[in-house]
Amino acid sequence: MKEGIIGILGGMGPEATLDLFQKVIKNTKAVRDQDHLRVLIDNNPKIPDRTPAILGSGENPVPMMIETAKNLERAGADFIVIPCVSAHYFINQLREGITIPVISIIEEVAGEIERRLPSIKRTGVIATTGTIRAGLFQNRLMEIGVEVLVPTTEDQEDLVMSAIYGESGVKSGFISSANKEKILKASNALIEKGAQGIIGGCTEVPLVVQQSDIQVPFFDSLNILALSAIRIAKGKVR
Repeated sequence: MKEGIIGILGGMGPEATLDLFQKVIKNTKAVRDQDHLRVLIDNNPKIPDRTPAILGSGENPVPMMIETAKNLERAGADFIVIPCVSAHYFINQLREGITIPVISIIEEVAGEIERRLPSIKRTGVIATTGTIRAGLFQNRLMEIGVEVLVPTTEDQEDLVMSAIYGESGVKSGFISSANKEKILKASNALIEKGAQGIIGGCTEVPLVVQQSDIQVPFFDSLNILALSAIRIAKGKVR
């Protein structure tokens, strides 16, 4: 059985790209180097920021996303995964620009909820403002009967976006207790409103928050994507 080659369209951001690669390695059942999957990474942090583009105030990231994906395609990748949730707003345009499949983190998270915890009818999502405004999780989860709760405007700016994009945020390299506390405060507010689970809907979120920090099921979108990539590539999951 021929294994597939995973292509990671990375750099959005670099820490999340590293985290996805690590999760592919850690979740692969292997006893020697050769048991691991081949992974190609183009870590391109020069791709324009997705959130301003979604909100209509930033440069279109699609041309550079396609260019980066084509690099992976030429290098031999069989399919592409993207360690950035907000980039999935542009996934259809990306798919039109290349010939290999692009796996959707939104679809994989929805599938995981459906398979693992079908009793969940209401979940919270912690994500960038672009992802929330675009309704990426809301629209997909509505199709499987799951209501999505999002932070208040105040919590979104003062807690979530501050923890991700702030001067001392995760994208600035601060994997800190202060940022963890902000994400947890926003998450707990959603739990108090009835969320039966929390989706780490930005790939920077699992860098500071894990299941042990949250009292309801935590859906680590990047870990779910890593497991899907392993299975699609016909690797063995640990």
